[in-house]
Amino acid sequence: MPTQELEQFLRLKGANLPHPIAVILAEDDIELAGTIKHHRDIGFETILVIRDVAGITTNGVNIFAARLNRLKDSIAVLNQVITACAGKWIYYCFNAEYLYFPYSETRTIKDAATFMEEERRSAVFTYSIDLYPKDLANCGNGIDIDTAQMDRNGYYGQERFVEGTKIERQPEIFGGLRWRFEEHIPWEKRRVDRISLFKATKGLQIGQDLRLSDPEMNTISCKWHNNMTMGIMSFRVAKALMHNPGSADNIDTFHLGGSQAFDWNATQLMELGFMEPGQWF
Repeated sequence: MPTQELEQFLRLKGANLPHPIAVILAEDDIELAGTIKHHRDIGFETILVIRDVAGITTNGVNIFAARLNRLKDSIAVLNQVITACAGKWIYYCFNAEYLYFPYSETRTIKDAATFMEEERRSAVFTYSIDLYPKDLANCGNGIDIDTAQMDRNGYYGQERFVEGTKIERQPEIFGGLRWRFEEHIPWEKRRVDRISLFKATKGLQIGQDLRLSDPEMNTISCKWHNNMTMGIMSFRVAKALMHNPGSADNIDTFHLGGSQAFDWNATQLMELGFMEPGQWF
């Protein structure tokens, strides 16, 4: 499909586009092509790449130009897409991030969304799990697909409280590089949980904290049993730490105790407890 301006897509309101719709918020060009390919491979037929400059040509992918210099800009554009695509399932991520869900090697993202609807759920709780190179000597941008590592035990969860009141079924998850190098990460950016796959509804919006305006859609499961969760494998934090002079000059390696190679499959993530199938067998 040809490169288009975002305004054209918003006017069309996602008409005739198969969903779930993947929205890739491209902060730069690093590993953008790989991000697109991964999401096509797991079944996304509609992929919108939102970036500050158009120019990538990829068959089957819609590319839109929009200003994305800050997270605030990305959220504003995503909210426009949510408004335009009410009734459709939407997934979002950043470049150098890759979605995995239970059985994603043999089932498609459409299968997963269909199952969630059967469960009377309109959103999926996801975790951003950090990826990083085994050796930074030859990976100055913080990315190496061939030697991608993950921390198998450096994550933890806690209950969420708002003004002293516990919010049921909305845990806050921390860990990974944001925890190990917390001196370089502002407190408000240390959570790794987000709702990356959800069904857009009229009036729904996403905030700067990556929570949706409908509280029930931020829950990890329904009240009566566990639901499917998903993982987003992400080089984004490693990339940011290596591009920020204040942190890059103080980091010699990301490979610490608990690191292991990422096998690029969903089974490994389920075995490590990073996501679960719920009632999906």
